[in-house]
Amino acid sequence: MIAGKRIILGITGGIAAYKGAALCSKLVQAGATVHVIMTKSAAEFITPLTLQTLSRNPVHIDTFDERNPEVVTHIHLADHADLIVVAPATANFMAKLANGHADDMLSTTLLAATCPILVAPAMNVHMYEHPAVVDNMERLAARGVMFVEPGTGQLACGYVAKGRLAEPEDIVAAVGVWFGQNQKLKGKKVLVTAGGTMERLDPVRYLTNDSSGKMGFAVAEAARLMGADVTLVAGRTTEPPPQGVTVVRTESAADMLEAVEARFHEADIVVKAAAVADYRPAQVHEQKLKKTGERLVLELERTTDILATIGERKTHQFLVGFAAETEQLEQYAMDKLRRKHCDLIVANDVSREGAGFNGDTNAVEVYGPEGLVEALPLMSKRATAVRLMELIHDRLAAGGGSRS
Repeated sequence: MIAGKRIILGITGGIAAYKGAALCSKLVQAGATVHVIMTKSAAEFITPLTLQTLSRNPVHIDTFDERNPEVVTHIHLADHADLIVVAPATANFMAKLANGHADDMLSTTLLAATCPILVAPAMNVHMYEHPAVVDNMERLAARGVMFVEPGTGQLACGYVAKGRLAEPEDIVAAVGVWFGQNQKLKGKKVLVTAGGTMERLDPVRYLTNDSSGKMGFAVAEAARLMGADVTLVAGRTTEPPPQGVTVVRTESAADMLEAVEARFHEADIVVKAAAVADYRPAQVHEQKLKKTGERLVLELERTTDILATIGERKTHQFLVGFAAETEQLEQYAMDKLRRKHCDLIVANDVSREGAGFNGDTNAVEVYGPEGLVEALPLMSKRATAVRLMELIHDRLAAGGGSRS
């Protein structure tokens, strides 16, 4: 889907600029014509010659370095680009883009561009979470800028946290989604749940699970890249949700059920990736529960099964559930699919290394009424989400989806 496309690759001045070389190479290998624009700060981290060699095109840095008198370079590049990718995107760059500043070659070209823009941020976690940065990203998303969320890992500053530039293959996957799938879900309303629920015992304690919300966030991001109108109902999560989607925050299973039911009737696709508590304390104490002895016995009661509830009520919706198991994957997945009236079940063995909670990778098996549809190997959760949304689209296009 990338072959023959003209892509501007913008590289800004962060330590992750070195990954721009791998990204450029992968885009060229995929058949794209890549024109690199670097900021002067980026050139402190990686040489223009490296990018010129990989892209096989001149690298642009200086707005006034006009090499062809027949054109104004930044306008010419902007007019002929099919997509602009900025990776890494620093906090400073996003501030300039959000506020319409045009003081270098990259920002000037972006201001003149009418093609889609895909931004991959990279920075220190505290910078990424700063209200000014969050506000700038929200403003850009509202204008249609797409984002490839940063990953969690070792940062140059020494922190192990969110802010690491998405891997080049994930960015290339997002580019491929845009070119190949961007219209596939246009006009569709997608409802995604993510994260774990919190069941209160008292004002300071609660029962929860290890879900980070990353898989649900990846699904929401993939659906957004495919052109869908996405609503994300999120419980307890460990990182900010993706940009460009409507986020509804919930706490308990009851809260999440209410939020899902309120939006279920207008959804075309529902992906239940949240890890919802099966039980909650039978009594919620208004004050902090004090120590009274060596043992404490808690009485738990069942929560309402959200997936089963909406499965019984669905009319036109394509319903996808998730099953986190530690054994007998196929048996439990197929049983869940039938009992809860799902169209697909995404099952994974959370005891497998790299496929459990909190990580950036997953390995899943997708089941339909006929049995195993596709087994996906260990890959990033973004890539898993993209493939899942492709399967959903293909089934909808073929008239798939049960109504009972």
